[in-house]
Amino acid sequence: MTGGKDFQHELLEKIKNLAPGKLNRTSKPASAAHPKIISSAEIKLRPPVTVRSKPHILVVGSSTGGPQTLFSFFKGLNGKLPVPALVTQHMPPNFTKILAQHLTKSAGLPADEAQDGELLRSGQIYVAPGDYHMQVHETDAKKKIILNQGPPENYCRPAVNPMLRSVAQLYGSNVLVVILTGMGYDGMKGGQDIVAAGGTIIAQDEKTSVVWGMPGAVASAGLCTAVLPIDELAPYVAEFMNKGM
Repeated sequence: MTGGKDFQHELLEKIKNLAPGKLNRTSKPASAAHPKIISSAEIKLRPPVTVRSKPHILVVGSSTGGPQTLFSFFKGLNGKLPVPALVTQHMPPNFTKILAQHLTKSAGLPADEAQDGELLRSGQIYVAPGDYHMQVHETDAKKKIILNQGPPENYCRPAVNPMLRSVAQLYGSNVLVVILTGMGYDGMKGGQDIVAAGGTIIAQDEKTSVVWGMPGAVASAGLCTAVLPIDELAPYVAEFMNKGM
């Protein structure tokens, strides 16, 4: 086995290279399952609400290019996370544990793979384990993680949509969702539930995304309050979490 630093570097490189780099978008007929993705310059944002709800949970979805982007985003919070954070990154088993370890090191925030039945705690990052959907349920007035191996969604397990549906139902308007770089449309349908419940979605912009599929889908569907470059997402989220009702 190589030395500690070399070993960590090798694992990080494996995480970063799990998915291909920037891909050429293929043209497909627009549909509910495959919405038309428009340029970020054409996006129409949702109007800001007069009185916004203060988030009680932060929820992040990502795929292609996600690991490095997640490190950058959470590091930008400067160690301040007043709510629990759920992360679903499209990634196979074993790699999600490594991803959580690197999140802890890079962001200075406790992160680990979520455990079935685990209670949610403020300041903790919960990463959906590879091959398991991650949702949140409430039992005896306590919110806890539920893992399941339900059917893949958008060909993925874990998928972002099941996570978003569960937090929309449980937290209503007190949800802040961040959709980062990723190929495909995972997060769009769940994002509709978030917005219907009064929650807020922001997305990474096209220029700084490795693939503007997932963030482009929620933005093109008119679900976003803001579409921002990666270095502006964390400051926006920090301010948003500190204000509101």
